[in-house]
Amino acid sequence: MAAVFLAGAVLGAPMGLAMLAAGFAYLAATKQDPGLVVDQTMNGLYNNYLLLAIPLFIFVANLMNASGVLERLLALAQALVGRFRGGLAHVNILANLVFSGMSGSAVADAAGPGLIVARMMTRDARYPPGFAAATSAAAATLGPLVPPSIPMIFYALIANVSVGALFLAGVVPALASALALMLAIAVIARARNFPAEAPPAWRAIGPIFLRALPPLALPGLLLGIIYSGVATPTEAAAIAAAYALFLALIVYRGVGWRRLNDALSDTVRQTAAIGLIMSGAFVFNYAVANENVPQALRDTLIAWSLSPTAFLLCVNALLLALAVAIDEITILLVIVPLLVPVASGLGVNLVHFGVVVMLNMMAGLALPPHGLLLYVVSGLTGTPIGAIFREVPPFILTLLCVLMAATLLPDVVLWLPRFFGMAV
Repeated sequence: MAAVFLAGAVLGAPMGLAMLAAGFAYLAATKQDPGLVVDQTMNGLYNNYLLLAIPLFIFVANLMNASGVLERLLALAQALVGRFRGGLAHVNILANLVFSGMSGSAVADAAGPGLIVARMMTRDARYPPGFAAATSAAAATLGPLVPPSIPMIFYALIANVSVGALFLAGVVPALASALALMLAIAVIARARNFPAEAPPAWRAIGPIFLRALPPLALPGLLLGIIYSGVATPTEAAAIAAAYALFLALIVYRGVGWRRLNDALSDTVRQTAAIGLIMSGAFVFNYAVANENVPQALRDTLIAWSLSPTAFLLCVNALLLALAVAIDEITILLVIVPLLVPVASGLGVNLVHFGVVVMLNMMAGLALPPHGLLLYVVSGLTGTPIGAIFREVPPFILTLLCVLMAATLLPDVVLWLPRFFGMAV
């Protein structure tokens, strides 16, 4: 099974198809009914009510991209941090931090605010194209941590933990990551004499904030209805989609029927792509569970008498090494289910473990030579991938520092969900 999967990945097959092929190979080798592929896929996809939240959050991101919300958010970010040296790079981080609270997807952030700010940065050769693209890639990594986070929904299904607790646990690491990236930009900007932006008049900041307030309210609305018990995360996703539709069609009137149709079409295509990967992962995980691999791995690592911290450090090394060759969704759906029972057996808090996994995914998304965001930003901006590789190491180092801090200081990650009574 592993050989077929790796062969498919090396030949460039989509990861979902590579996993499905590996699953069929396993069933053939063990003389089991190939119909189990359909059985595992249907049970996995249709018995998880929480999965309905994923296309809804994708629709929110696509609708926000089409409705002109980004311009309002960028204007606010520029008014707040554009005045500092390297101002547009700071705007990139802040805009992505805010927008990730609406999209739940790193790729959506890269294609939205990341692309717009990268073009602003390279206009009139004010910043090197490689630095602008690397900043956009690094900024987009904030998406998996800020609620609503699609990878966190996947992890909640895998580990059987509260989505609400995960969303809360991601807030502090997300803010810490954004602050750390902005500090790195400040150092680089001073060393390379990057420009600052002309600040707006103080009296103009109020109107700019008011124009951006309706979309800014979306993450707060989402979290409020989840933590108040008014709605489940899936129902909250539907409410968020309805709110985004209301903003786009009624408040801003920036989306006509053609743009709405495009947003719906993009949502269907992106959901189908994710569904294919999930189908392959369900079959792959069936084979792994059927061979008792999680139990064997759990027993082996517990026999090594690893401390929770030592285990987390080993997980960091493993996930970062895998990120060089395998995409993050595959890691999350295939590798992480093997590690969750071990983490539970060693007494690691599974909410904390989920945040550590997300931080590894963040770094992996921008980690050469395979980081997905590097290629997404390269394709969108037309920047040579080599130029981005040269500029991204300081950002990777910054993200790894945040990862180590979250690994070694679980109380910092868990204090917010504990404050709301959603974690122990």
